[in-house]
Amino acid sequence: MPINSSCMIKKGISLLGIFFLSALSLLPLPILYILADGSYLLLYHIFGYRKKVVRENLLNAFPGKARSEIVAIEKRYYRYLATLIFEVVKMTTISKQEIRKRFVFKNTALAERYLENGRSVLFCSAHYGNWEWGTIGIGLNFSGSHYPIYKPLSNPVFDIWFRKIRSRFGNNMVPMRQTMRALTLSKDGPTSFSFGNDQSPARDESLYWTTFLNQPAAIQLGIEKIAKKTNRPIFYLRVRVLKRGYYEVECVPLCLNPRETEKFEITEMHTRFLEGIIRQEPAYWLWSHRRWKHKPSPRTLVAQAN
Repeated sequence: MPINSSCMIKKGISLLGIFFLSALSLLPLPILYILADGSYLLLYHIFGYRKKVVRENLLNAFPGKARSEIVAIEKRYYRYLATLIFEVVKMTTISKQEIRKRFVFKNTALAERYLENGRSVLFCSAHYGNWEWGTIGIGLNFSGSHYPIYKPLSNPVFDIWFRKIRSRFGNNMVPMRQTMRALTLSKDGPTSFSFGNDQSPARDESLYWTTFLNQPAAIQLGIEKIAKKTNRPIFYLRVRVLKRGYYEVECVPLCLNPRETEKFEITEMHTRFLEGIIRQEPAYWLWSHRRWKHKPSPRTLVAQAN
């Protein structure tokens, strides 16, 4: 089959999938949650989607927990993952009023004061809870322009569609490799840039090796480098799942004077903060992500120490 024909077929399938998901999003959330319950059975009990990855990640992260505790967390995770999938689908048509009701921001006064005074801020969060609702919720709760940093999808058709729904309420989505360019172009007004601190960096990216959930983990240095260069205060968006479909996010001051910190101090700050969140309520983190697929070499660790 010619390459062009193959690409056209893939594009057609992608567009058909987007049409189906957009139509599905018209259903009310209670109906979508019924579908989520059925999807949990498929994901966990029938297909076992990345079950080996999830089990291995949990066992390594919590070596002191009994097998029964690990399985209980695992089941809760898959139930939540099914819920999350349909909540993300709903993003296509969900209203501003619904997001404000279901994703409530707390303790925003300090960050908002910076923005109102013409200062820019950095938001740090992770793949915990419904981070997608949180991303579109930031623009509804803070003044200034909001720039979420994201990793583009490998499928260009779905990437364009997903970027569109993430931008519905005014977000300016920025691919990871264009972060510095976006910072330069937006320097004349108060902005908030948001980063996911648990995204696995590529080998060619600037990274820092540390221990995260009892395992060696590579952490991106992007937020630390930008914070120290610009001295923008960092706030951690700490998400709590209150009940199905309802969230609370606390805007926690993490580091207000980045230039006064030591090398890697900011990276350790946000890594330990996330680690504490996961240890308290582990079921809401993205355990099916291959977070620990790379391992550091002894030479790398020696070079970092020096």
